[in-house]
Amino acid sequence: MEYIKGLVVKASAGRDKERFFIITDIDEGFVYIADGKTRPLERPKKKNPMHLNATNTVAEDVDTNRKVRRFLAEFQQKC
Repeated sequence: MEYIKGLVVKASAGRDKERFFIITDIDEGFVYIADGKTRPLERPKKKNPMHLNATNTVAEDVDTNRKVRRFLAEFQQKC
């Protein structure tokens, strides 16, 4: 699976296991994820892509923490 900026992923390992995040950046085999609350856009978490499960959803126009939180809350209700 190719990871792109804005893709919604679910963590499968670590403290944040079973939580949804949005990919904010990609760098040399790692991705940076944020959820707008515990991991704001200003301080994303560096994560190995092997520990993520990709969804088929890409978030667009989520440039603030508030928009990220709302998008992920709506996404989680649909699942």
